[in-house]
Amino acid sequence: MAAAGWYHRDISRVVAEELLAKAGRDGCFLVRDSESVSGAYALCLLFQQHVHTYRILPDEEGLLSVQTIQGIQAKCFRTLPDLISAYQQPNNGLVTPLLYPVHRASWAAHEDLDGGDSPGGGHVASAVAGVGTWLSAPLASRPHISQQLQQRLEEQVHSSPASDFMGFMAEYLSHHVQLDLEALPHGHPQLCHLSTALVTACQALHRRIDFTLAGLETLARVFDTPMSPRSPAREQGLLTSDPDLELLLNKISTVNHLLSSLEKKVLKSLQETVSRHNLALPSAVAAPPPVTKPLAVQSFEVKVGRSQRAALTVDVELGTVAISKRGTGSPEETIPQDKILQLIKYQSVPSKVRLVYDREPQKNLSRDFIFPSARKREAFCQLLQLMKIQHSNLDEPDLISVYVGTWNMGSTPPPRSLASWLTSRGLGHTQDETTACIPHDIYVIGTQENSLGDREWVEFLRTSLKTLMAIDYRVVTLQCLWSIKMAVLVKPEHERRISHVHTSSVKTGIANTLGNKGAVGVSFLFNGTSFGFVNCHLASGSEKTHRRNQNYSDILRSLALGDKRLSAFDLTLRFTHLFWFGDLNYRLDMDVQDILGHVTKKEFEALLAVDQLNLEREKNKVFLQFSEGDISFPPTYRYERGSRDTYLWQKFKPTGLRINVPSWCDRVLWKSHPETHVVCNSYGCTDDIVTSDHSPVFATFEVGVTSQFVPKKAPGSDPEPLACIEWESIEVTVRTSSRSKCYIEFHSYCLEEPQRSGENTSQSCDIPGFLTLGWSAKNLPVLNPILPDLEYLVDQHLLLSIKGVESCESYGECCIAMRSMIGSVAQQFETFLFHRGEETGSMRGWMKVRVPKGRRSTRERLYEWISFEEEDAELAVDTPTCPKPPLQRLRTRPHSLPEPASSYTNPAYFIFEGVP
Repeated sequence: MAAAGWYHRDISRVVAEELLAKAGRDGCFLVRDSESVSGAYALCLLFQQHVHTYRILPDEEGLLSVQTIQGIQAKCFRTLPDLISAYQQPNNGLVTPLLYPVHRASWAAHEDLDGGDSPGGGHVASAVAGVGTWLSAPLASRPHISQQLQQRLEEQVHSSPASDFMGFMAEYLSHHVQLDLEALPHGHPQLCHLSTALVTACQALHRRIDFTLAGLETLARVFDTPMSPRSPAREQGLLTSDPDLELLLNKISTVNHLLSSLEKKVLKSLQETVSRHNLALPSAVAAPPPVTKPLAVQSFEVKVGRSQRAALTVDVELGTVAISKRGTGSPEETIPQDKILQLIKYQSVPSKVRLVYDREPQKNLSRDFIFPSARKREAFCQLLQLMKIQHSNLDEPDLISVYVGTWNMGSTPPPRSLASWLTSRGLGHTQDETTACIPHDIYVIGTQENSLGDREWVEFLRTSLKTLMAIDYRVVTLQCLWSIKMAVLVKPEHERRISHVHTSSVKTGIANTLGNKGAVGVSFLFNGTSFGFVNCHLASGSEKTHRRNQNYSDILRSLALGDKRLSAFDLTLRFTHLFWFGDLNYRLDMDVQDILGHVTKKEFEALLAVDQLNLEREKNKVFLQFSEGDISFPPTYRYERGSRDTYLWQKFKPTGLRINVPSWCDRVLWKSHPETHVVCNSYGCTDDIVTSDHSPVFATFEVGVTSQFVPKKAPGSDPEPLACIEWESIEVTVRTSSRSKCYIEFHSYCLEEPQRSGENTSQSCDIPGFLTLGWSAKNLPVLNPILPDLEYLVDQHLLLSIKGVESCESYGECCIAMRSMIGSVAQQFETFLFHRGEETGSMRGWMKVRVPKGRRSTRERLYEWISFEEEDAELAVDTPTCPKPPLQRLRTRPHSLPEPASSYTNPAYFIFEGVP
């Protein structure tokens, strides 16, 4: 079945319909994997410009049949080709016979073979090429080996973690196994060609064992007599006809002997020393836990009014802000943190802030301060935020800080210090020195081409953070795929708040079986907020933009993260906050000399206009609705190692000269649920870590989180009605050639279980390739959240999925924030639909969330006391005033949508501009 050209494996519904539309003839068909039932298939058939989808389901005995209307006898077949052959005949219950198979595109043999500049990269490339060449060769052209061996090797290549080693074996089976077979009848049982292949494959192992063995022997000699336990082969020379393999075996035997005996030898030596010198062994004393460094008092020079100079002094530990006139020693006024009511940042003047505080008897007072730079203003705001958190007396936090770092280490050890990387110092949007050493709550550190051992790398990170922050961070998890690693560390007090940790990895190397490229993922809950993190290494090469896009799609589809009940939803919708980072490898489409000229002049805008990632995002090819911080740092690749002054853009390979233009390969992006709080406080790269040809990149975030809500009244303690989520209407446009009836599934953590609507009440397909569906109130369910409290509901979200009645497959999913929908009057919402990383349509409608009268109390979150406003020139400085609430902008578009200029790219989608 795998050889059948009409079988397209796990392509999406949208891609399948596009392939059939291109074929354009009635009776065109293909088969793909079902998205709704594991082990089932979907038969897609084109007839009269519409795609009809039939589910092919296996029964308990493994027989396959096309799903039929209840009561009609199904025809069963042992294999998928048998089923397809039968339905190529007329009068079999389909709208038309299967006439014209649509074949899948052949897999490109020239995959990403760039082994980087690391030692041994060529060996990986040759192994990868061996697997790719052998797998892509047709069966008839392969050397004559048994069908069983062919099948076994293919299975191992797709499942073995040592897939690169399999490349050498593929080469052996392709060209040399026949020679060994021919030699056997002539009395040559040594299999010399297999020995040669094994020696070649084990060259790297030789080097690693030599390195390890030398260290172990040195350590052993410290505790032993001068006689070293070297093997006879190492003393006497090589004795066998396979000297390289014999030497490797002897080395392994020696390492095994040393490791098994070393602990006993050291213990015996130490015990003899103690007895000989009559020493007393000191009792073990537990090291005291590290004490968090207290934050120093920070002062900021500011301008008050038009010309007056002053100083603002922030004492986080004491919880005060002091205002002093310039030149005077004593503060003019000291404001306790509990008297500070609001902090307003001006968007039009990035260095200006307004402080609103309570001062009796004048009631509330507001004062404006202008800082020397926007960076100083942000540092001041961060310190006030931290002061509020420390003195809030909340049992659970409303706000945490998250550090995300990514670095392609170039297969070389790191420098002794990672201080600049872990404290966000260097180039770009960096932390001010007054806040750089404030420890973050969560550190997520992703690396690529990391040659260190897993335990060694994690301990190095923990030690580095402990040295910098005086905190013994706890390891949540370390997820690895070959040299791609991601470590997650949290403050000790947060360890109990982390739950439901999931990890996953996806290979995107040759035929998606090799892990030299791919991704690792981690997800978890922090109290009531879900987080997802993806660290990836995509295909390299300026010309491989399409391959990188495909890598992204494969990772998005295959990473198994988050709540299993949401596995049918697009990965980007499963988490409150999803961070995606790594060596994305997108390049700049510009001549290298022009790039160097713009970099020298720091003209980054001209380069960002030709950045492949930005261009692909504008085309809605990848990272739909993701955000990225402003890039104000130079391209992070490809530097000359040992320096950050020169880009080494020429690379000499056996195939010729390769140009690697300076590019922003290393990126950090994120996507959050609508109406949640996330602020990027820094985004930049280091300028003093020079061991790799990539510079480490960092990004820090201020993230709002929710805790497990405890209602003031126990559920069921009074007879008042529950909260209700009511729908007046929903209208959906999806990109499809199907005419299937659909229903809507509703998921949320605030619901006891998923709910579903009835079938759509209206349907039209006025524009070819698009289907418009409508639901009235009577076909939409009233949803009752498990808790009716306003304080709980404002943080909840609903996930909706549009599914076909016949196939139960999703046509698109979306997320709606309940915060803006709360009230007695229905509010309009609008949003995009996504499925498997693609934009598949749009949804709009009217809904309301009714909260019982006795449950409408709430509280201000710690991140809500900082707001943004435009300049208000009429408001006088230093005059008593009532604090204005944060600006409530007219909500003409949902928060999750981009600006109108970059909204819908297809005229069949709704145009939301101007909707009240």
